[in-house]
Amino acid sequence: MSASAARPGVLISEVGPRDGLQSVKATMATAAKMRWIDALVAAGVREIEVGSFVPAKLLPQLADTAEIVRHGLTHPGVTIMALVPNLRGAEAAVAAGVHKLTIPISASEAHSLANVRKTRAAMVDELRAIVALRDRAAPRVKVEAGLSTAFGCTIQGEVKESDVVWLAQACADAGADDIGLSDTTGMANPAQVRRLFNAVRAAIGSKTGAAHMHNTRGLGLANCLAAYDVGVRTFDASLGGLGGCPYAPGASGNVVTEDLVFMFEAMGIATGIDIARLIAARAPLIAGLPGEPVYGMTPEAGLPKGWAQAQA
Repeated sequence: MSASAARPGVLISEVGPRDGLQSVKATMATAAKMRWIDALVAAGVREIEVGSFVPAKLLPQLADTAEIVRHGLTHPGVTIMALVPNLRGAEAAVAAGVHKLTIPISASEAHSLANVRKTRAAMVDELRAIVALRDRAAPRVKVEAGLSTAFGCTIQGEVKESDVVWLAQACADAGADDIGLSDTTGMANPAQVRRLFNAVRAAIGSKTGAAHMHNTRGLGLANCLAAYDVGVRTFDASLGGLGGCPYAPGASGNVVTEDLVFMFEAMGIATGIDIARLIAARAPLIAGLPGEPVYGMTPEAGLPKGWAQAQA
């Protein structure tokens, strides 16, 4: 029985080329990034966050994002997205031709001030300006607000769930198409994930977006499954678990794309991704970042005997 015949599918959004590469010291060559993206597309990945439009002096690893966007656009049927922290970044992203903008807005006031030197309310104003730009210059571009530190913050500690719901509503009112929840610091647990996504969905309905989970404390897949159980159908992940929180020894941070795809496919939930080709996409990643550790239980264990027949 095929996965697609069993349950509604999910969208796996690959964020390694942005979230992963910004978290390592080395800079992957532009040509190597292109080969990696090509391999992801060949595996069936249909949404890729290819970079971030921020000043090169802040993130030299992503200084070539406009060029990577243009390369990504050569793949028909693939949504090319980029992170933008402000209106200036959004202008550059729209000029490059992205299909989707992601704006990180922290649910923690302390994290927002430390990270972007703006209050949460000021970031909602920035979002509103970006939406106006989109409406004026590129109406087909989607705008996603990603609520970072939604499940806890390393600076202020607990983040009130009521604050997350308030911020989600504010982002919806500001015109965001989707509002996702990010476990930036890897502090979430499945019960919390279910509760918070339910609360956000009760407030903003179908604008409730992706789950961006980290595996810092080993709960990444469990938290993704909890989010699926309450209606989430888009999940961010990073090939090889590249990036994420570097402060937990032995933990990679982002949910490993290979493990997430295996979990869903084994459950009969279609991802549209060929796992064997996805594992093969690790090769250009490793070649482009020699010596950088990559993670993933599925690539290490291999696919179960008879897997191809079971999924045929």
